[in-house]
Amino acid sequence: MAVKSSQSASRMLAVRASYHQDWPDTRLLNGSTKKGWNLAKFNLEQVAAFVAVQELINTWAHDLDMHNGLNIAALVTDDCLYTVGNTPLQGRAAVEKSYQDRLKRLSAEPTGVPTLRHMISNLCVSFRNAHEVSITFSLLFFTSASGRNVPDPAAVADVRMDCRREADEHWRIARFDSNQPFRRVPV
Repeated sequence: MAVKSSQSASRMLAVRASYHQDWPDTRLLNGSTKKGWNLAKFNLEQVAAFVAVQELINTWAHDLDMHNGLNIAALVTDDCLYTVGNTPLQGRAAVEKSYQDRLKRLSAEPTGVPTLRHMISNLCVSFRNAHEVSITFSLLFFTSASGRNVPDPAAVADVRMDCRREADEHWRIARFDSNQPFRRVPV
């Protein structure tokens, strides 16, 4: 049995190693490149940036859940491209107006504004330079829009964002886009 486990582990490592070979090169702050994504290979400056970007994404999800996106404008760049439901929004003012209009529309519904929860996993960060990163993550989205308090997800989304550290040293979202490979079909 131990031999089988060892052989399985070896096969798994070989598959994992070949998978990582297909990952794009990541440019490190010192100008060198590395293959794939490995937090252990980040330098301290990149680790600090990674934590700041993670906090940005957590704040973004929290605002969607607790404030219906009304504070998202503070988390995006002035020139952001923010695509929601295949509709591109250009600039901070457009993003802010979109979430305000959404809240007005939902408030007018007989069931009112639904409860939302966004669960983030599999965050991957690729550094372009010291002030720009591309990130991807999976988003599990729950909503009470059906009128039932059922704890199953409404959608799973693959999210892509570009984030930029601006002159005030705060990281903000410069580009947002997603697609939903899994979505609950209304019954």
